[in-house]
Amino acid sequence: MEKTVSEISFTNLTDLAAERLGGKALLCSDDFFAEKENLLKPGRGIFIVDKYTDRGKWMDGWESRRKRVSGHDWCIIQLAVSGKIHGVDIDTNYFLGNHPPHASIDAANIPAGQSIDLEKIQWKEILPKSPLDPGSQNFYAITDHSIYSHVRLNIYPDGGVARLKVYGEVFRDWNAVNEKEQIDLAAAVNGAKSVLCNDMFFSHMDNLIMPGRGINMGDGWETKRNRTPNNRDWVIVRLAHKGVIEKILVDTCHFKGNYPDSCIIEGTVLPIEEESKLGTAAVKWTTILPQSKLGPDHEHYFENEIAIRDPFTHVRLTILPDGGVSRMRLWGRKA
Repeated sequence: MEKTVSEISFTNLTDLAAERLGGKALLCSDDFFAEKENLLKPGRGIFIVDKYTDRGKWMDGWESRRKRVSGHDWCIIQLAVSGKIHGVDIDTNYFLGNHPPHASIDAANIPAGQSIDLEKIQWKEILPKSPLDPGSQNFYAITDHSIYSHVRLNIYPDGGVARLKVYGEVFRDWNAVNEKEQIDLAAAVNGAKSVLCNDMFFSHMDNLIMPGRGINMGDGWETKRNRTPNNRDWVIVRLAHKGVIEKILVDTCHFKGNYPDSCIIEGTVLPIEEESKLGTAAVKWTTILPQSKLGPDHEHYFENEIAIRDPFTHVRLTILPDGGVSRMRLWGRKA
């Protein structure tokens, strides 16, 4: 029986290749039918009946032409951030008569700023040639947990892949970060992760810590309308590094008739291996930002309002009574 995303543990990790995080499709051998950039877009890809281009059927993915010579097609992807890869999803959604029967993945760690020289890249195979099912999410665990910055997806011999997800842990050399440097401790690109929430009916908690401002109302964390008196919705974020929070931004961009009335931010210190306690009474929370009023479609900055400047590993954003928040930024210093 085919496994779903919820049954694959590594899909809870950050998609290091996501376009929205900063991933880029740099080079490919052929993208005649559908552009390589589609590989890194959100979701699984869509299908539009009767939509064609001057080259053939429009497909939401990367698709090469039918190969009439020896060899195979490939695509090189620069990860948004270097990291340890724990698993991949090679998704052939809607590629049914035109999917590649097999794929493999190579990886390399290329220093930032160094140009891509195909002849000099030292690739290491992290996923051997493996079968792909048509119209399916093909999940493969990766056991090589070295630090990598680029991956090369190889398809045999040709065909189409809708999406490539590269799940792993963000790597940042925190020894190179000065203790006086102010950094966004809640940014996904720095290694922060949304780990738990009580509700994300309309949009996912991961959006809260993505780069940039939200592009629309779906690009944020939004809960359902709750009819319970005095309701509180919450989301817990593991900070990129234990640190002291000095400045806060709660952005309700695009949330106009559904923004929260107010918010509270609290912190705690908890080892990662004890995160199963989050959401229970076993965790003691300390108020960082007391209950503060929010408005529609607005960037709310808080600095003097911060009640305590102790180091924390996790924060809990509580919104009252419900609604949507586009982004949360927590600038501070590493502890």
